[in-house]
Amino acid sequence: MINLGRAADGWHRMDTAMRDLPLALGFAAASFVPAFHSHGTQLGGLPDRSFDALAAAAVALQCLPLALRRRWPLLCLALASLGFAADQLRGYHSLAGTGWAIALLSAGAHLERLRRTTVLLLSAAYVPLAVALHQLGGTEALSGYVTFYLATVLVWGIGAWVRSSRVAEAERRRRVAADTRAAERARIARELHDVVTHHVTAMVVQAEAARYVTAAPERLDQTLTTVTDTGRRALTDLRHLLDVLSPDEVLGPDGGAGSQAPPSGGLLALVEQTRRAGQPVEFAEEGSPAQPAGSAGLVAYRVVQEALTNALKYAHGSSTSVQVRYGAQHIAVEVCTDGSGAPTRSPGGSGRGLAGLRERVVGLGGDLSAGPGTGGGFVVRARIPEEDPT
Repeated sequence: MINLGRAADGWHRMDTAMRDLPLALGFAAASFVPAFHSHGTQLGGLPDRSFDALAAAAVALQCLPLALRRRWPLLCLALASLGFAADQLRGYHSLAGTGWAIALLSAGAHLERLRRTTVLLLSAAYVPLAVALHQLGGTEALSGYVTFYLATVLVWGIGAWVRSSRVAEAERRRRVAADTRAAERARIARELHDVVTHHVTAMVVQAEAARYVTAAPERLDQTLTTVTDTGRRALTDLRHLLDVLSPDEVLGPDGGAGSQAPPSGGLLALVEQTRRAGQPVEFAEEGSPAQPAGSAGLVAYRVVQEALTNALKYAHGSSTSVQVRYGAQHIAVEVCTDGSGAPTRSPGGSGRGLAGLRERVVGLGGDLSAGPGTGGGFVVRARIPEEDPT
């Protein structure tokens, strides 16, 4: 059986001249059918003339150049115009006159340069053609010539409209591609910020703590082991991020590259890592996350990650609580820090953490708030809708 999809792809890969050649040959062949003689375009009102050798040349000039109507539209129109003039002056009135109309339409649609000059030359050439037809005994009234000219203007205008629509569509696709690239760059920047900032902050805090336990080898070894484990986890997360950003990776459901699931270990591993960095964290989960985890689960993970990172930075040692509730329609996250601790000498913030999270939450149709709590400290709350599984 013929593979229609493969055949269509092969057809579109062919040169435009080869694809337009059947049209040119079809019109030429139809023009020589006796039943179609003198049934073409009639301008000037000259009496019909039977076909002869010059008629064959006129038909060829009007039809065969159609194979070039997209590659060289100006040449196609020039040759077809010569054939059309000979056709009308000799009174053949062949079906091939339709080929000239197609050439005119194609020039309006595909001609890139000298468009205004082409219109002016065609308009100027029409006047001597009308005069010649009248002198040869044509019975066409002035209104007929004007009507024909307006019809040719309409045909050119349709071609110009096709061209402008094609240009507008190409520009729209270019803008969509640019917007998609910008959104993907922003998404990658957020992922890198979330991964790098949290792990580096934890490592800095742990390294600072190591200064004060040098006299206790066991505690120093435990602290350095924690730093090492955090670094390995950072490398693992970064490798995972680079893997899912690979060009060979299948696009995710939101059009972005990569998996939409939280990193391995989930929230519990994240909380344990923060505890090892010296931050007392109480963790509570209600309900069960959706299986498989989607974008909402990843965003909830990032909210907790950013809140714990800020707690390590600005309130190290403060009592922190993390509550996550999985509902049927949404995930609710609340991270509270009492603010009794002290800020650490961790890397300064870029200001894009909570702002980027708010964009991601709002993009899923949820909401996020961050600010001082009623009893002091800092509270981050987020409500993230779950995707519709259907």
